[in-house]
Amino acid sequence: MTAAESFDAVDVIRAKRDRRDLSDAQIDWVVDAYTRGVVADEQMAALAMAILLNGMTHRETARWTSAMIASGERLDFSGLRRSDGRGLPTADKHSTGGVGDKITLPLAPLVAVYGVAVPQLSGRGLGHTGGTLDKLESIPGWRASLTNEEMMAQLGDVGAVICAAGSGLAPADKKLYALRDVTGTVEAIPLIASSIMSKKIAEGTGSLVLDVKVGSGAFMKDAAQARELAETMVALGKDAGVNTVALLTNMATPLGLTAGNAIEVEESVEVLAGGGPEDVVELTVRLAEEMLECAGVHDADPRQALRDGRAMDVWRRMIAAQGGDPDAALPVAKESETVYAPADGVLVELDALKVGVAAWRLGAGRARKEDPVQAAAGVRLHAKPGALVRAGEPLMTLLTDTPERFERAKETLEGAAVIAPAGSRPAQQLVIDRIA
Repeated sequence: MTAAESFDAVDVIRAKRDRRDLSDAQIDWVVDAYTRGVVADEQMAALAMAILLNGMTHRETARWTSAMIASGERLDFSGLRRSDGRGLPTADKHSTGGVGDKITLPLAPLVAVYGVAVPQLSGRGLGHTGGTLDKLESIPGWRASLTNEEMMAQLGDVGAVICAAGSGLAPADKKLYALRDVTGTVEAIPLIASSIMSKKIAEGTGSLVLDVKVGSGAFMKDAAQARELAETMVALGKDAGVNTVALLTNMATPLGLTAGNAIEVEESVEVLAGGGPEDVVELTVRLAEEMLECAGVHDADPRQALRDGRAMDVWRRMIAAQGGDPDAALPVAKESETVYAPADGVLVELDALKVGVAAWRLGAGRARKEDPVQAAAGVRLHAKPGALVRAGEPLMTLLTDTPERFERAKETLEGAAVIAPAGSRPAQQLVIDRIA
């Protein structure tokens, strides 16, 4: 005989439908019951839509996040020690996703240079936003899946790890995220915030820096909504005892000069070697400074650690520790096609969303989580906004192993580049604001 449930799903749905606050007990029950299969998908979809339309108070969102964490395991890095026996501080970064956003790759080893362990649990790409694990898997031999024991050992030895999150972390989120994706409720800020923060808090890091993207290539196109999301997540982190800071950053234009997988790894290695596009270097350094400050390291110079090779040394050890060959050649696309500037002038706009969708259509991304990706596919940019261009000069190169994809990618790129006949466009501010 099945034990009686504490609540009825329909009553919980009606409460939020009628704009009433859910009690802590109702939230704990509905998240647990959905994870157990007692609350059906259609019932949770109705509740998610009610939350999207009517919102949640901070208390409700915090409790929802706690219930998601309670659905699975929590990692504990308190056992990590420095060589002198002192505890090793931990810091992590989360980006809400964008086009050309390869920042995690140089950032994790850069922060580890200064004695802060970086347990970076990352994901795969979906749609026009790239996935960190997809990028790294273009390195021959590199593996994303580690046991908790392997992750702890690598953190103690190398200081940085980038790997897939285990299935034991916030399983309620995995189930609910898939449902939101197919029911038009992804945009609910309380559910976005609790989805991100439940995994990050369960991960056990001591401090967290959030990179909340704003603009055409970002998940959040509206600055006010992005700010609300950032403020909500910072508050959730603080409530859980995680030192949390958020940066609002510009995603109107792709980061760097590449959008893809192998080509973004190539660009990341250029940054680790002391070069690379200035916007990628600037954001990597700024996020490193925030992570180190949160972890209690106040006298670091991350830009110098990129120039002198220390970050590259940690990168090589990190890749090798996960079976990758840091010296191996990266995959190269079998086919390429160039898009040329139609006129002389100043490139005043390069739409991040269109570039991201083009890279996806070339094979760099996936439409469904189970789809494969092409390691070498993507878009290589030859100019960024503010650059002078001449008619007939290359603007971007499209890369793929399957040339039949070129046509749709080029259709997507129509209007992506705006060239003005005279004058210049003020440089876009990369970091828009800091929320702490």
